[in-house]
This record gives sequence, C-alpha cells and structure tokens, in this order.
Amino acid sequence: MLFSLEGYKALITGGSGSIGRAIAIAMAAQGAEIAIVGTRIDALNETADTVKKQTGKDAVVLQCNLANDEETKRLFQIAEEKLGAIDILVNNAGIDKDKLFMKMTEEDLCDVLNVNLKAAFTLSKAAVMSMSKRKYGRIINMSSVVGFTGNVGQVNYCASKAGLVGMSKAIALEYAKRGITVNCIAPGAVKTPMIDKLSEQAKQAFLNKIPLGEMAEPMDVAYACCFLASKESSYITGQTIHVNGGMLTV
Repeated sequence: MLFSLEGYKALITGGSGSIGRAIAIAMAAQGAEIAIVGTRIDALNETADTVKKQTGKDAVVLQCNLANDEETKRLFQIAEEKLGAIDILVNNAGIDKDKLFMKMTEEDLCDVLNVNLKAAFTLSKAAVMSMSKRKYGRIINMSSVVGFTGNVGQVNYCASKAGLVGMSKAIALEYAKRGITVNCIAPGAVKTPMIDKLSEQAKQAFLNKIPLGEMAEPMDVAYACCFLASKESSYITGQTIHVNGGMLTV
C-alpha cells in the first residue's frame, strides 16, 4: 500500500472539525491507530463512530481545551498512555475571531494565537522529546493560504498561521538529525463550517480566485496529510504543501 501508515500511531487535534475528521478517517484507512482531540465530546464521538464505520478501526477520544495551558501540557502524555508511543502529531486545531484590525482587541489576538500557535508549540515540544528517543517522527502543522497572502479582518488568524510556518522550519532544522520531519499544509478554501459562515458574495469572491474553479473537499487536505505522515515523505522537512486549487503559487 502506497503511503501505508500500518503500525504508526497518530495524535490529531481538531478532531471534531471537518478537516480533522477527514484526516482521522484517511489515516485510519491507511492503517494508523489514531487519537482525536477536541473540546466537543459529542462531535468527537461522532468522528470516532464515522472512523469505525468507514475503516473498521477504533479511535481514542481525548477531550482537551487547547486554550488551557495545563490541559495542553498533559495531553501528549495522556495520548501515549492510551495509545502508546506517538509517531505522528497533526496540529490541526484552530479557531478564528475575525474583526477589522482597528476593532480587534489584544484578547482577540491572544485567544487565536494560544490555540492556533501556542498549543502547537507545546504539543510539538512534547512530541520531539518522545520521538527523539526512537529517532523517528512526523509533525504536521495546519497553516493556511492566508498565512501567506493575508486577509481582511483576520490579522490574528493570519499571524497564527504564518507563525506555524516559521516555527515548523526552525523545529525541522533542529531535529532533522533525529529522524523527525516537520512540515505544514496550507489549505485554501475548503468546504468547512468556517467557509459556510461567509456570505454568498464572499464565497463567490473566493471561487473567482481559484483556477480549478471549486473549493477543496476536506479529504483533499487529508490525503496530503497522509503523504507527509508516511515513510515516503522522509526526505521532505521544513516545507509547506499548498492545497489551494492554484489560488496561490509559491
């Protein structure tokens, strides 16, 4: 099986969202044992049920508020106690608090940075400590096209997603010799509740920027994630895979 994840164990944050659910399904289908993380236990259980129905594999459900430092610091250890040594960490969780810059408060900035960037820092730190012992690991951070282009009303969100890219490059350099790769995926417009909140006019504006003429499905992002999690990606680190239908080329 190409990009087989058989025998690997993955921790996926944001497991109750559309993209997190797709990643969980795709990785389980490729043979990985998975743990999914989120704040909404009903949605997490729904993801676990979907994974079971579609792949036949169980998913470990871990409820955690990534805005809470103490909970986040304990999360990786709890995941390893439940699942065993984690080989793949997917920092997929993210929130947005969109406002025009002059109306954005420091609280709006810090809330988004805490979940989107700081939690990824905390979990990646725990991951490299564990992965270094085995000299193998995959860390995948979910950035965004707007981390490269900017976007009106999303100063905090753009900063968090751009920060993930810089952080990933630095960690990749420090831990390459330990067999740990660190990469980002930068989705463009994906069919998720975040996009559903937009007006029809805003959605059409997005579509007008996409050469392929349609928004991505969550599975488009999940397939890229499976590749970066696999042994076939072992010579790729410190990079960003752009999954955006051509709306940005770098």
